[in-house]
Amino acid sequence: MLYAIGDVHGQHEMLLQALALIHADGGSDAQIVFVGDYVDRGPDSRAVIQTLMDGQAAGKNWITLKGNHDRYVTRFLDDMIINDSATRPDLMWFNPRLGGDKTLLSYGVHAEDGKPVEPVHEAALKAVPKDHRTWLEHLPLTFETDDLFFCHAGIRPGIPLDQQVENDLIWIRQGWLEFNGTLPKQVIHGHTALEHPQHHGNRVNLDGGAGYFRPLHPAVYDDGDWYLLMPAGRIKLDPIPAE
Repeated sequence: MLYAIGDVHGQHEMLLQALALIHADGGSDAQIVFVGDYVDRGPDSRAVIQTLMDGQAAGKNWITLKGNHDRYVTRFLDDMIINDSATRPDLMWFNPRLGGDKTLLSYGVHAEDGKPVEPVHEAALKAVPKDHRTWLEHLPLTFETDDLFFCHAGIRPGIPLDQQVENDLIWIRQGWLEFNGTLPKQVIHGHTALEHPQHHGNRVNLDGGAGYFRPLHPAVYDDGDWYLLMPAGRIKLDPIPAE
């Protein structure tokens, strides 16, 4: 069995609930793949990062992949970058739609969209612990098993898995979400928020919208099938018919 958790987006209490459901289903040694976006929008990105770091330090079999929002943090701390070429040029990381303001606030730093960046950057460099910054910088982009490929956003169809580029792995939507063809492996991802996780056959999107205060649903892959974990037990996640 293999467990997976979609985009957390600073929802620490939801993360703890998801981990408790996995523990009840698979025990303390369960392997979990997190598909990225641990920060932004939710109220406690700092606690989310600390919980994941503590679990890994304690020997938990947790694979934590990098999301586009996680890269926002490191780019800001490293180079004071508050935008990304993959999104609108006027949409900056401090904007509540992206949620960088909430991430920094979890470290005690106030950031407002449109305000001077330099003072915020200076305060953030002092407030964000070095080990948090290092952890975010070294998050891997992908994880694979014999039949599954995990990443944050998806892949560029037609490109070999080992030749996928970072911007696609953490940002892609166009050319990917509408692709219904065969892939080298089933791709497990998040990034595009839904009302509920969905199984599309060739891919599974686990982003059920926790960043917008919808539930965070942990999932388990068992004997070729995907299930969502609920307090009452497993619910099978069946593939939806292709349009």
